[in-house]
Amino acid sequence: MIEISLFTDPGCPWAFSAEPFRRKIEWLYGDQIAWQLMMVGLAEDPNEFAARGLTPGKLAAGTKTIAGAHGMPINSAERERLTATLPACRAVVAAGLNAPGCQQTLLRAIQVRGFGGELIDEPATIAAAAVDAGLDPRELRQWSADEQTAAALAAELARARQPLPAALVMDERLADWEGGRRYSCPSYELRAEGREPIAIPGFQPWPVYDVALANLAPTANRRAAPDDPRELLEWAGEPLATREVAVVMGIEHDQAATALAEVAQRREVGSDCYWSL
Repeated sequence: MIEISLFTDPGCPWAFSAEPFRRKIEWLYGDQIAWQLMMVGLAEDPNEFAARGLTPGKLAAGTKTIAGAHGMPINSAERERLTATLPACRAVVAAGLNAPGCQQTLLRAIQVRGFGGELIDEPATIAAAAVDAGLDPRELRQWSADEQTAAALAAELARARQPLPAALVMDERLADWEGGRRYSCPSYELRAEGREPIAIPGFQPWPVYDVALANLAPTANRRAAPDDPRELLEWAGEPLATREVAVVMGIEHDQAATALAEVAQRREVGSDCYWSL
């Protein structure tokens, strides 16, 4: 069993752009991996982003560049305002405590809506994402207001601000906070029994994850890449982006789009799309 702590945030475009790699890890290792989502908490208030010099225009330009480089469906139109990420983080933590089987699904639903153009600190967006994830939005709102959720979120934010010593060596992959350095999104901590933990801070190319997992668990079974995108979409149980399919199948983006067009329906977002059977 490999334990992976994934430090992420629903509002981070880099974390969303790394989703193809998380999908590939899931496909390769299946239930040999135990995932733990850890919220980083980029901003409690939109003014925190503004204080760092970020504007809706700069955010739109940045997300357009990231989407162009990494191929995930991101609507890079300029938003009416900046958004906080803590409300969405709180909802994800609440789901983990009360409906753990839906936690990753909720995170994904918030990301899809957020990077599709919605404001993720709006209660209506989180409620709609809850429905997408099969949760009752009223229950999620109650869970989010619970003291247990507040304590759990605070613990996760604290963990994200205590990088492993190996991560501190790669300082350029970390970010500032008032108390020092923290993990940027996405960051991984990998653990296996009897082995030293491995830190993978910040957005990294696929070979970094591949080599780390191979060294940590050389005897783990690795599933062969799927030959048919239908198999992959059935396995995922939710729409996948073209780049996610391409990475898991080990083919080029355009090849994946051509294969998907023969078996799936597309929903365009930004410069790319999601596919479903």
